[in-house]
Amino acid sequence: MPDHKQQRQRQRQGQGRRAPRSGWAAQTAVFLAVAFLAAGLCGALQPATGIPPEVLQLTQLGPALAVAAVALLWPRRTRDRLAGTLPAPGNAPADHQARTPTRIRTALLLTPALIIALCAGGALLTSGSLPTTSPQALTHPLTLLVTAQLLGACAEEIGWRCYLQPLLRTRFGPVTASVLVGTAWGLWHVPALAQGPAYAAGFLAATLAMSVILGLALERVRSNRLLLAGAFHTLVNLGMLFVTDETSPATAPMAIFGAACLAAAIPWIASTRRAATTPDRITAATAHGPR
Repeated sequence: MPDHKQQRQRQRQGQGRRAPRSGWAAQTAVFLAVAFLAAGLCGALQPATGIPPEVLQLTQLGPALAVAAVALLWPRRTRDRLAGTLPAPGNAPADHQARTPTRIRTALLLTPALIIALCAGGALLTSGSLPTTSPQALTHPLTLLVTAQLLGACAEEIGWRCYLQPLLRTRFGPVTASVLVGTAWGLWHVPALAQGPAYAAGFLAATLAMSVILGLALERVRSNRLLLAGAFHTLVNLGMLFVTDETSPATAPMAIFGAACLAAAIPWIASTRRAATTPDRITAATAHGPR
């Protein structure tokens, strides 16, 4: 009769050969640590570069640098997380080349217009006036401003929506993952949080709501995720620049902005409840153990 001690040792050895966990928590921790640290360092270096902050804030490079950092530690898993970030190659399988449904793409890119319209309506109702900025009043050419805004937005979105969102989707549902990403995204904007509790609350409401919108919209997108997320981000930023007073530290405009984003997120949440809940290809491909 075999020795019971030997049986227990064999059982422990068998358990040790089980597939290891995906390590999502460690990857998330490294990504967030580098994103925060890199943003702070880039912000400190901005004056020395001579790049005007109104054109491009170097802090926006933080999430992109964080993706580069995790890629050094987990190259294959990072590549899996970033699936669908860029346009599908011409020789990719048909499943990978599946285009984003036109209605989703259109709805996502029209949502910033809804947010800004709600902000404008809220400003008119509360103050009776609407602060606007004419393109002719800008110090820098409009083309340069739009290009720089898109580059900065994509530097953020490759981290938040193209890496962290798919990573957290391996562990959580789409809404929960989006809320977690939105929380990290909001807390990452340290200067905005320093404006006071009410201002910070409005700002965090906005980042949470916009993160839910982006997370749900990109849930089944198989290509061009970065461009779609970056375009949404850019349109919101430009709308705030031209139609609202984004530079004001006043609480009311930010509270209105947060409320507008929350209102714009409601249709996305409602449509998700009616949709199928099966994971998309990217989620299914990254939900297993380490690669």
